[in-house]
Amino acid sequence: MVRRLQEPWGDDYPHRDITESVITAALRVQSALGPGLEEDSYRLCLAHALRLDGHHVRRDLHPELVFEGLCLADAYRLDLVVDDKVVVLIRTVARLEQGQFDELNSQLRLSGFEVGLLLNFRAWPLKQGGIRRMVHTRT
Repeated sequence: MVRRLQEPWGDDYPHRDITESVITAALRVQSALGPGLEEDSYRLCLAHALRLDGHHVRRDLHPELVFEGLCLADAYRLDLVVDDKVVVLIRTVARLEQGQFDELNSQLRLSGFEVGLLLNFRAWPLKQGGIRRMVHTRT
């Protein structure tokens, strides 16, 4: 089951401190770079900003996908994983659509992470529709 959190988010979701730190860093990155670049530019700059803020960041992870004994090493990619707790999916699209939410949901479910952020750096400013948090709960 997936619970999508909308504002106000409240205090009841896991890893709130990390997601708030990621959002703050993303706002800094977008303010400095503006909209219109490729996703890789934002991914690299956000990872750098988070490291400067003291976070452990891994980029472009390819967790194994196992299906009926078949192990696929490059079936999907996690853009960023922050402090081994939060997955960050970075996009630069005109508008976030259901496919991006489904992608993050699948990444959380398959990788075992609980919390994800979907950041659309094309949304200007980022705070106006470019940030979505997702918590994947196991039932």
